[in-house]
Amino acid sequence: MKTRVAVISIIVRDKNEVEKINELLHEASDYIIGRMGIPYRQKDINLISVAVDAPQNVIATLSGGIGQLPGVTVKTAYSDVITEAP
Repeated sequence: MKTRVAVISIIVRDKNEVEKINELLHEASDYIIGRMGIPYRQKDINLISVAVDAPQNVIATLSGGIGQLPGVTVKTAYSDVITEAP
């Protein structure tokens, strides 16, 4: 199975969705390299960046699931680093 390195960028406008986002990230925790969250209080939003090394379908499922939440925007940037999983 091949894995790919990607960064998932999340903008959270509805803070009620944070718990659901964390649940989805927890389900994919084996693939997460690291994550960073920044509260932007002046704009009343939260910015989350998640670095992953996962199969393409796992990345798509994670970003798609998060993106379906109301008040949440997601964009994924894929690297050209594709490797065979150990």
